[in-house]
Amino acid sequence: MKKLLVLFVLFTGFIQSSIATEVTPSVSPYQVIEVAGNNLFARIASNQEALEKFPDLMRDIVEEELMPSVDYQYAAFKILGKHLQKTTPEQRVKFINAMRSYLVRTYANALTQYHNQKVVFEPETKLKDNVKSASVDVKIVDAGKPDIKITFQMRKDSRSQEWKAYDMIVEGISLISTKQSEFNRRISDLGLDQVTIELASISK
Repeated sequence: MKKLLVLFVLFTGFIQSSIATEVTPSVSPYQVIEVAGNNLFARIASNQEALEKFPDLMRDIVEEELMPSVDYQYAAFKILGKHLQKTTPEQRVKFINAMRSYLVRTYANALTQYHNQKVVFEPETKLKDNVKSASVDVKIVDAGKPDIKITFQMRKDSRSQEWKAYDMIVEGISLISTKQSEFNRRISDLGLDQVTIELASISK
């Protein structure tokens, strides 16, 4: 499970990149993934020396390259699941912020394991104009190891018309479903406020 989580957070980065000047809202989810993946890992590769001296720089890269395009609010609400309707606006804001910090920390830690793996992006497929969600496949090729197929679940924001990722599936396991199961049990046992405090604490 630990290895699987590493794969989740490592390759989530292919979807998210703050590339507003390069990618317009009309760009397809396939193009978003390919451009974002190329930009993200080029940035990491060009900063290898600095990252060895200052590992926390990876968090800055995540903040700048990933988080502006991560639909972390939607993901947080999906993770809350049945508990969402019982929350107050203040509780939701605190949980969303804690989840965002958790993702930054987790992505940064996992991205340190990137070592120039080859990435094969799914070819462009024309989507209908009214489509609001899409699944995009990426194949990770690592010499001497089995290929890894990852499916990204993406949704189109109704206001900005931008495609963003909210979930990914590796080896048949959904990140959202896994985290939803984990957090729902703890929320039922401890309450949302306590779980939010714990989440914020481990994200520092």
